[in-house]
Amino acid sequence: MTTTAVTENGAALALDGVSRTYGGGAPALDGIDLVVPRGRFLAVMGRSGSGKSTLLRCAAGLERPTAGTVRIGGTDLATLKTAGLTRLRRDRIGFVFQSLNLVSALNVRENVTLPLLLAGAREGRALDDRALASLDAVGLADRAEDRPENLSGGQQQRVAIARALVNEPEVVFADEPTAALDPVTAAGVLALLRRAVDERGRTVVLVTHDPVAATWTDEAVFLERGRIAGRLDRPDEAGVREALGARAEAGRHLAVAR
Repeated sequence: MTTTAVTENGAALALDGVSRTYGGGAPALDGIDLVVPRGRFLAVMGRSGSGKSTLLRCAAGLERPTAGTVRIGGTDLATLKTAGLTRLRRDRIGFVFQSLNLVSALNVRENVTLPLLLAGAREGRALDDRALASLDAVGLADRAEDRPENLSGGQQQRVAIARALVNEPEVVFADEPTAALDPVTAAGVLALLRRAVDERGRTVVLVTHDPVAATWTDEAVFLERGRIAGRLDRPDEAGVREALGARAEAGRHLAVAR
């Protein structure tokens, strides 16, 4: 089991003055300061183009920021070379994406063991037991030998969550994991992420446009033009919709003024 390293302020994830610019255009991120304590469920929200996905990619070490510092636990990602960054993503971060990225040639159990094998684990009973325990946590131990294509969309997403959690990561990043799911199935997926926080002490960063999804989290952060434009503790649906509406209206006024 991985022991979660923390920064001096107890954070599992910290962004300090993070900016990201592509070419000569306006910055996709513009001086983001964000601290996510260990065992926190955070929603990152905003309109299309507000910087949500760029923030996730920089925070997860998938892209290097143009300026600023990203830390996972006590590790400054800027100090890592490519190989070290790959190891950090493999060993200390979990990913759950809308696209799932399950390997069709592997069965469900093998999909879950894949991160462990990439981390150097040996095939065998102990590895299979870890995969089955992770699948049991999402209610799919009985489908371990099935191929992903034989599962429903919601079941496939649960497999992706089992795979993301099998290595006991410090931070789990989830990018619109319920966007393609019906409301009932989406609620089941969000409940699993909530349990990962409450029962297993994981830190989850959820990028979403859905006000209902945000109600499962501890805090919602709202982005506008690459900056943090607001925050909401213990978000409820009405409060999130109001905040999103206010940001959209401010954006329209700014566009007209220009």
